[in-house]
Amino acid sequence: MNCAIVRILNGEIFMWLAAAVISAFFAGLTSILAKCGIKKTDSDLATALRTIVVLAFSWVMVFVTGTQGTIGAIDKRALLFLILSGLATGLSWICYFKALSLGDVNKVVPIDKSSVILTIILAIIFFGETNALAIKLLATAILALGTFLMIEKKKNKNEKFSRTWMIFAVLSAIFASLQAILAKVGFDKTVDSNVGTAIRTGVVLILAWGIVFAKGKHKGLSSINRRELLFICLSGLATGITWLCKYYAIQNGEVSVVTPIEKMSILVTIAFSAIVFKEKLSKKAAIGLCLLVVGTLLMAVFT
Repeated sequence: MNCAIVRILNGEIFMWLAAAVISAFFAGLTSILAKCGIKKTDSDLATALRTIVVLAFSWVMVFVTGTQGTIGAIDKRALLFLILSGLATGLSWICYFKALSLGDVNKVVPIDKSSVILTIILAIIFFGETNALAIKLLATAILALGTFLMIEKKKNKNEKFSRTWMIFAVLSAIFASLQAILAKVGFDKTVDSNVGTAIRTGVVLILAWGIVFAKGKHKGLSSINRRELLFICLSGLATGITWLCKYYAIQNGEVSVVTPIEKMSILVTIAFSAIVFKEKLSKKAAIGLCLLVVGTLLMAVFT
């Protein structure tokens, strides 16, 4: 029997693997809830508002778990990388939700999830995660092909911002990959995952609101639709749960395995986008989605 399967059955990696799966589910909900909250609301302002919810949720979990006393034990190196990870996350969010405001969920999400490819490569290089390297490289190639098949051009030639959304989606993927690698370094064994998540979120909050005020978008706070505000808050709550699970998994598991599983949130996103937004996949995109699932399963089970 494969050694990875044996370790799962023995409970050795069950907890962080389960955390990665839960993270994927709520990450999928995040995209849908966020899309519902930025139909009329500016994407930068929505990002800043939802970060407040994430920060509040993160610190509640810190005090619930009683880990606030570990803050003083965090060394400077870990703190630096947590801050850098938070900055990368903030930039990824800003680009991601800008892309969502301009393009279809089914088109934006696959590009954003392509960050997993760069993350795997960087994890192999920097963390030496070379276990079952041949399978990891094969899975990465399958994920790349699946992502390529899911990226489709706008059919409506007259639609505005037909290329702009793709630029923001690509930038989102790059920053998302960087934040995962930086987080792995920052979440060393001296840092509780709940505390680390709360610290990172604080950095994201400062960055997000800094951009809002720099662009003068804070003036739109009074005119936000209440229904959209509700969806923004729910999106923030889903993100908070996603982060707590994701960074627990990253801290205790292999980032090259956790990231592909977490990126399977695309299944949840596409399912809900078909129901809520009536966005359907083409045959080409459906094949791409199947390849993403196959690549992820190879990564999770056989490495």
